[in-house]
Parts: sequence; C-alpha cells; structure tokens
Amino acid sequence: MGIKGLQGFVARVCPDACKTVDLREVAEKHRIDHPDFPPVIVVDAMSCVRYWYTPESWVCGGQWREYLAILEDFIKAFMAAGIKLVFYFDGVVEEKKRDEWIKRRLQNNKEIARIFQFIKTHRKQPGREMFVVPSALPTFTRFALKSLGQKTVCTLQEADFEVAAYGLQHNCIGILGQDSDYLIYNTCPYFSIEKLSLDRLVTVMYSREDLCRALGLSLTHLPLFACLLGNDVVPESLLEGFWRKCLVTSPHKNNSYNRRTNILLAVANYISKVPCSYSSLKHLEEMLPLGSNKTLLHRGVESYLLPGQQSPWIPPNLTSCQTFSLQQQTAVCQDKEIFQLAKEQHIQSENYTIFNILSKGEIECSNSLEDECDAEIPGQALIYRPARQHIYSVLLESGKGGAYPLVKEWFVYFGNPLQQPELIQPVQPSMPGGTPNLKTLWFAKGPDVEKQRCSTFLACFHLQDRMEELQALEAPVAAFCCLLAYLMMQVSSLSLEDLNAFVAVILCLKGKSAAQLASLQLAQVDSRGVHLGAVFVRGLTTLLMANSACGFPFRMDDLMPWEVFDGKLFQEKYQQSHQDCSLEELLEGNESLYTPFQNLKSFICKACAAKKRTIQSRPRGNGFITGTQQREFNPRFQQTHRSSFVPPYHNRMRGFLWRNPQPQGKKY
Repeated sequence: MGIKGLQGFVARVCPDACKTVDLREVAEKHRIDHPDFPPVIVVDAMSCVRYWYTPESWVCGGQWREYLAILEDFIKAFMAAGIKLVFYFDGVVEEKKRDEWIKRRLQNNKEIARIFQFIKTHRKQPGREMFVVPSALPTFTRFALKSLGQKTVCTLQEADFEVAAYGLQHNCIGILGQDSDYLIYNTCPYFSIEKLSLDRLVTVMYSREDLCRALGLSLTHLPLFACLLGNDVVPESLLEGFWRKCLVTSPHKNNSYNRRTNILLAVANYISKVPCSYSSLKHLEEMLPLGSNKTLLHRGVESYLLPGQQSPWIPPNLTSCQTFSLQQQTAVCQDKEIFQLAKEQHIQSENYTIFNILSKGEIECSNSLEDECDAEIPGQALIYRPARQHIYSVLLESGKGGAYPLVKEWFVYFGNPLQQPELIQPVQPSMPGGTPNLKTLWFAKGPDVEKQRCSTFLACFHLQDRMEELQALEAPVAAFCCLLAYLMMQVSSLSLEDLNAFVAVILCLKGKSAAQLASLQLAQVDSRGVHLGAVFVRGLTTLLMANSACGFPFRMDDLMPWEVFDGKLFQEKYQQSHQDCSLEELLEGNESLYTPFQNLKSFICKACAAKKRTIQSRPRGNGFITGTQQREFNPRFQQTHRSSFVPPYHNRMRGFLWRNPQPQGKKY
C-alpha cells in the first residue's frame, strides 16, 4: 500500500528521479540486448484499475461494456509495440495488513456517505474528485483481462511483493503501477500508470538510483528508510518521537516544505550516518517504542527482500525466504487433491474466493456503493449471506456430529465496525439426498454429475425446484434469473417496478455496443437506483463463488456484468418504471421483447410465490421515496401467469450443460 507522501516527494523534491520514457524505445533496446526474450511489463493491476476506469458514469453500477472496450484498447496499444503484459491481482489480505485494510474501509464508508448525500441533493453524479471505483471492479477486471487472452495472476500473498519478484526473475523491462513500494524493492524499473499516455506509450519512470543520490543513500538503505517512514508493517504511530528527534538534528529543514517532506529528508539524513549492520538495526529497535513487537523493523526490512536477495541489515542466517508459507496441514481443507486444484485455479484467476475459504477459512469483501441511510435495503453482505452459508457448506466438510468449521467474514456494511471478523456457520442447502461431496462436484464426469452441479448451484439460491425452466434459457439469462429471483426473495422492500427495471435491462442490453451505451444520457440520477445497481453487481460475485464451489455448471464468462447489466441503462429503466411509463417505452418500442419480458417476469414472480413472497407494486414517482403505500401494480405490465413456462431466448443446444455446447440430458 506504499509509503505515505513518497511519490509526491519524489516529484517535488527529486525531479531528476522522474524520467520521461518512451516504452517503445525501451522495448526496442531490450530486443537488441536480449533477442531471445520478448519485452515484458508486469502490471500491478490493483493500482491501475482506477486509471483504467474512464467511462463518464461511475455511480450507477458500472459501464461494463465501455470498460471492457477500454481494457481491449489498452492491451492492443502494447501489443502493437510488441510488449507482452502480465497482470497481477491481490489474492489475499495478509494478517499484517488487516489493520490498514480496516482503516481504509472505514474511511471509504465516509466517502460513500458523502457521495449519496451529493446525489440526493443535486440528483446527479458528483465530479471526478469524489470518484470511487464501481463495486467489484477489481474482481471483474481480473476476469475481463483473462477473457481478452492475457496472462492474469491472482497472488498467494501481497501483490506488490509478487510483482517485484516476477519483474526481477523474468528480466521484465519494468513494472507498471502506482505504488511507492516499487521505489523501495530492488527490482526492474518502475513506470507510472498515472502518467501514461497510451496513444504515445510515454510515461514517467521513477529512478531508485537518482532518488538515492538526492537523499545521500544507497539502494540497501531504502528498505530501512521505508520502515522508518511508516509502511504496512511499521505503523506511523510508533515513529512520531523518532521523527521529532530526526527533525531536530536535520540540516535540511526547509520552511517552504510541508512537515512530511521535512520528515522524509530528516529520516534520510539520520539513516545515512548509521552503519549498515544488524547491530545498527537492533539499536534502532531498542530506541523505538515497539512494545512487544521488538522485531518489527527486522520484519519490515525483510518484507522488501526478494527471493535470492540479502541485506546488510539482516544476517543471512536470520533471513526467512518470503514465499507462500501456508502448509497443507494448517489448512481448513485437508484433502490434498482438492486443495491443490483450488490453489492452481486461484493463481490462474479461474475461480473466485474458493481458495481463501479452503486454506484459511476466511473471506473479505470491500466497500460497495450502498446508501447507509436507506433502512429498507439491507447491506449486500447480509442479503447474500444465506447464499454464502450454503456455499460454505458445499466447500467445507462437516466433522463429527455434523458440525462445520466456522468461516471468518470481513464484510463491509453499515453497522459493522470491523473490529473482528464475524464467525459464520455454514448451512446445508435443501437438496434431496443431501449435497454431493466436493470430490464428485469437481472431479467426476458424466451427465448425472452435470445435473448435480446445476442443482447444487441452484440450491444455494433456493431455486433447486426451478431447474427445468432455467435450463431452457441461454446461460447468461439463466444466471441473471437466479440472481434476480434470489434478490426479490431476500429483500421484501423490492417492488414490481424494481423487477420491471432489472428485466428490461437484460432484454434491452442485448445487441447494444459500448459506444451506444456510452452515448446514453441521464437527465438525473436516483440514489436508490444507484444503491440497487451496486447490490446487483455484488450479487454477480456471489454467483461466481457458487459457480466455483459447484464445479462450474456455468462458464465464468457467462456470469460477467457486461453480459447482463449496464449502470446507466439500469438507471434509465429504473426511473421509467417508477414513473409509470408504458411497456412500449420501457422496452424501447421493440415488440419482439414483450413476450420474453412477461415470461422472465412470470418466472421470477412464480419462484417468489413458491416461497410465500408476493411482489407488490410500489412506484416511487420522480425518485423521491413516497412512504410505504402499496397499490395494485400497473395493468400495462400485468399478464396472467401462464401454467406452462415459455422461455425467452430458448436454448436448444445446452440442456443442463450451460458451460458446454454439446447437448446431453434433456433436449428441447
């Protein structure tokens, strides 16, 4: 997560360390020097997503087709220069980073509250200065890049370490990202994503060597320098007294600089006079108020040592190689075959969160764009918890007496102070004969197993009785119906108008290009529509988790938001539906969509009715909540429920096998 203020310090105080470079020229030089090895840039994707997401609209739930097109253009620009990209994503939150993670999540909550206040006041999206990435953007970016044919790696430890190690070991021409830790690691050059001009492939390279020259340090000083400024291992709160001492003795104090800049210069001056030795490090540890964490500096310096590297601050016999240390015997899952497959799929970005549960029994979910003032819609973390509890029971074998191990959840929602994880009990879904075991779901073959995968997946969303109707649909539509039916069952305040809006989106989205969606203009933005968009997109990640657990009854590509959702389009349909528009207007005058609309809606209403949930009409007019009154729903949307289900987008090829084009089992 970087060193506070270092990036800005380099730009302001050490301009010589910021060099404008043409990546085409860097790549060409590499080809001349290493003709057998194509130029590779390793990308810290987590620090890039906010720079990649450039669609104008960001509050409505995400402009996913526009975003996919942007990623495609990004890749093409580097391919045209003959540069290969390798993308790295954080696959875990390490225990030592948890406090920092919590601090950031609580800060994000405040930012999101301000965004909703702005939307309610001004009925529009705030300016880019309040920008937060759409909910689940990093998750779907990972699958987007994979679908675009890119090498995509999900890490087993903090991504910056694995990125720096990959860059060094594979002789990459550089790291592309925006994290000042890359100035500290002794690895390949560090290029800025923030300063990148994609059309010219020109950016800024931050030079460690020039930074050291400006500070009077050597490269071996940098890890200690980072630790004494405060980083993810050494908290700033322990360093305040040390900084004051450094400031008193610093010859560089400059009143035109801010305090942080003066601290950086003073700490560098102090370190430059300390002999590079283990005893010096021990002396510093004694001097700092580390309490029981006497080896904090040692651990901090060591965290920057890449495989094969040593440091004068730490004797070789005290260096523990920082590789993934989780042993099979300490994992929640004790089956080696299952554990190994889950781990491989995790690294290759093929599954979602499954390995975290099987290895540590722990899972986290960051902030979503949810309105904490809307008491009618629970936090998405709570809406999807029953589904997750079923997924956990599929993944984790029950012990003696049928008890499952508890799963630790760090999920951000209003009212959760994140002081400790919530301990969640896995719950078996209702299935005749019980849930198939994981070995069967993951490794067995044949049409019967395919059927078990599908029925287990549906049971996680309380839809195991609806398989026959769902299997007739195209895969993305079937997945969409699963999610929407579950959402309507779980949230009693959702109305027929909300249902109409969601169904209209998937039907009207079909065939729309990224450019058409980009040109869609909204007269105003409704805050409840924003909230529902975020809840829906988080639901898609729950589908990914269930799909991974159940042995992939769907192709992951069919569960992606660009297949079923668009933020602005949903916002438009939401407002139209709540303002009592005609069916013709809602479906953009396309009469061929009328029957599919009624059929999808009929399916969801029947699935809810089977669970004693009746969906009421509750129009909200022009965006203002109109109390709790209910009325009969708009007869223009009313159609008698058919006794037999006639599916839209009838899928004759697939049968049970949403993920395979070969017909097996029942044909239509």
